Amino acid sequence: MRLDVAVIQTRTVPAGTKVGYGGIHVTSKETRLATIAAGYADGLPRSLSDRGAVYFEGTRLPIVGRVSMDSITIDISALPEGAIGLGSLVEVLGPNRTLDDVAREAGTISYEILTALGHRYHRQYRSIASGRKRHVQ
Repeated sequence: MRLDVAVIQTRTVPAGTKVGYGGIHVTSKETRLATIAAGYADGLPRSLSDRGAVYFEGTRLPIVGRVSMDSITIDISALPEGAIGLGSLVEVLGPNRTLDDVAREAGTISYEILTALGHRYHRQYRSIASGRKRHVQ
């Protein structure tokens, strides 16, 4: 299973910036952030707030602040400047980030993560045996 989500915004913020609803995360230094277009309305648990992560080209990018209804903020400071931008896809679930990984960080089980994933995602089913794709709307 793989779930990739698009970046909808990037910005650099100074030290001391409060991130997310209620400002639960405060940056300790200048930090490059990206916002991705998925949140708890899409089935990503709020319990990942300030503790989960996503990946971009093998690099772990921590979730900072609260998981919001339609968005999540991630720290992209570990990436080279300009490596990620508007429309870039980050791996929420995939080779670097399994259902079990997400479930463990969220304090739940993988089945709950899988069944909570919302209807706004485009789904593409692949037959492992034949390698053929089947699209479902």
